[in-house]
Amino acid sequence: MTALTVNGQAHRIRIAGTETLLDVLREQLGLTGAKRGCNQGVCGSCTVLINGMAARACLCLAGLMGDAAVTTVEGLGGDGKLSPVQQAFVDTGAIQCGFCMPGMVVAATALLAENPQPSDDQIREGLSGNLCRCSGYVKAIEAVRKAAGAAGATR
Repeated sequence: MTALTVNGQAHRIRIAGTETLLDVLREQLGLTGAKRGCNQGVCGSCTVLINGMAARACLCLAGLMGDAAVTTVEGLGGDGKLSPVQQAFVDTGAIQCGFCMPGMVVAATALLAENPQPSDDQIREGLSGNLCRCSGYVKAIEAVRKAAGAAGATR
C-alpha cells in the first residue's frame, strides 16, 4: 500500500510500479478532471499541481508521489465554490468543449501562484504547454487576466 495525498485528502492505495499518476487519479480515485490526451506530456490535458508546481500526470509515476501534495482541478475550489481562476474561466466564456480546460485552469493557477500579476506575454508562456483545438486562446488569456485582477483586489 502506498500513501498518496490528493486534494488535501490522504489515501492508502495499491500502486503498480509502472502506474502513472494520471492512471491512479482517474481509475482508482475517480478524479476525472485530468484528461488523457496525448499521453506523452505534450498536450497539457493531464496537468495537475505537485507541491504547487504544474506537472503532467501522464509522465509522473504514482509510486513516487508519496511525500508530495497533489492537487487536481477538482481540488482548486472549496466549500462548494469555484476558485478565482475557475470562476474567471467561466465568466469570460473561455471554456469551449472542456477537454483541455481542466489542465489549462491548473496551469493558470500555478502561473498566478508564481506571478500574481503576469503580463499577456507571461500568460501566453504560462499556458503554452496546454493545447486547445477549440479556441484561439484569447478567452483563456482574458480569464487569467481577470483572475489576476480578482486576486489583486483581495490583497
